Amino acid sequence: MFKKPFSKGKSKPKDEFDSKLLDLARVTRVSAGGRRFRFRATMIIGDKKGKVGLGIGKGVDVAQAIEKGIKVAKKHLVEVPIVEETIPYEVNVKFGAAKIMLRPQTKGRGLVAGGTVRVICLLAGIRNISSKMLGKTTNKLNNAKAVIKALKSLKIKK
Repeated sequence: MFKKPFSKGKSKPKDEFDSKLLDLARVTRVSAGGRRFRFRATMIIGDKKGKVGLGIGKGVDVAQAIEKGIKVAKKHLVEVPIVEETIPYEVNVKFGAAKIMLRPQTKGRGLVAGGTVRVICLLAGIRNISSKMLGKTTNKLNNAKAVIKALKSLKIKK
C-alpha cells in the first residue's frame, strides 16, 4: 500500500566487517552530586578472512557505546595468518590474569573453543582450532585481549 520514499542522499555502503557485542557493562563514576552511570561496550569485528579487531567504547547510552566500540575496533585491526583454515602453530599467551592456549587442528575438527575465544576465532575466519583458558579469570575483556595478543604474536615464514 505505502510506497517507500525515494532518498536523494548517498546510500551508506555495506560494511565489510561483521561485529559482535562481547560484553556490556554499566560503569559508575561517583561525584559529590551522586552516581553517574555510563555504559562500556566491548566489541569484536572481523571480516572472516584473517582480519579481526577489539574495541572498547563508553557512552551515555548503549547504542553510543556500541558505535564507539566498533569505531575503535576498526582502528586496531590485527592480521591473522591462516594456514588451511587454522593457525600455523601452537601459542601460549598471558595477559593480566588471563592465560590462553591456542592449538592448530586438522581439517574437519571444528572450533573447539568456548566463550570469548570462539567469538574472536569465528570473526577472524579460523575454522579449525582448539583452545583452553588456563587462567582462573572470567573477565571477558582480559580474555579477549589475551586472544588478540596471541593472534598478533603469530608469524608465518615467507
